[in-house]
Amino acid sequence: MATSKKNATREKKREQSYVKPPIPKQHQESPGLESEMNPRPKFRAPAYRPAGKLMGKVALVTGGDSGIGRAVSVMFAREGADVAIVYLPDEQSDAEETQQTIQAEGRRAILLPGTVTSREFCQAAVAETVKQLGAIDILVNNAAFQKNQQSIDDVSEEQWDKTFKTNIYGYFYMAKAALQYLKEGSCIINTGSITGLEGEKTLLDYAATKGAIHAFTKSLAQNLIERKIRVNAVAPGPVWTPLNTAAKPAEEVAKFGEDTPMGRPGQPEELAPTYVFLASQADSSFMSGEVIAVLGGDVTAG
Repeated sequence: MATSKKNATREKKREQSYVKPPIPKQHQESPGLESEMNPRPKFRAPAYRPAGKLMGKVALVTGGDSGIGRAVSVMFAREGADVAIVYLPDEQSDAEETQQTIQAEGRRAILLPGTVTSREFCQAAVAETVKQLGAIDILVNNAAFQKNQQSIDDVSEEQWDKTFKTNIYGYFYMAKAALQYLKEGSCIINTGSITGLEGEKTLLDYAATKGAIHAFTKSLAQNLIERKIRVNAVAPGPVWTPLNTAAKPAEEVAKFGEDTPMGRPGQPEELAPTYVFLASQADSSFMSGEVIAVLGGDVTAG
């Protein structure tokens, strides 16, 4: 009984430590660094207890240096997977911190700097993962670009192209490259968004790509079902990551997440268990083509 009370107290303190608006005003130039955010996003998930669900697996996570990708990479490692992390060269310091955290979990981690907008880089990243880690069993397409604009008139063709090249072309390139090595029982997990389910007036290009990701997930799941490779997606609501401090003005960052029923943005460590669930054959072997929304209590998506 004493242990149960102690655990409950610890859990309550953890929840109370999650940032709620008003958040300190801040803005970074894209892509942004997690190390410069105030407060820092939570990714270590001290309450999470592993069960060896991914023991001996190899995962490749794009955008794995920070935010949701970092938390997913660390939690995969805690479940027994070795992890390859794709990230932009400007994010090197974040990537190194993530690598060290994975290694502290007792697993191997390799760093693959580059941009998923390049088909050649995606092919090279997959090949290097197999070369250094011996296989690829799980692909997590997570890298994203986002920039808020108040009017369609403010969305340049250059921004539109960059958003699509990063958010959907990159998913296509990575999936196509990885499928040379994925075997029966392997899986692909894509990061979608509530904006792809409901739209968002200041994120025309980003929301359009997220809707495309959801359709891509469902279509690819049907395409690969006979090969027994599962494809699913996670659609987060607002999550406290560098993506948002780089996409929004400082004044809007201060209010980020306040319109969720829980009154705050999610933390990366709160999203990562959903990715573990979808990666684990023990948990989700009968699921493919699903888009799981994690929205902080919002039930209106879709």
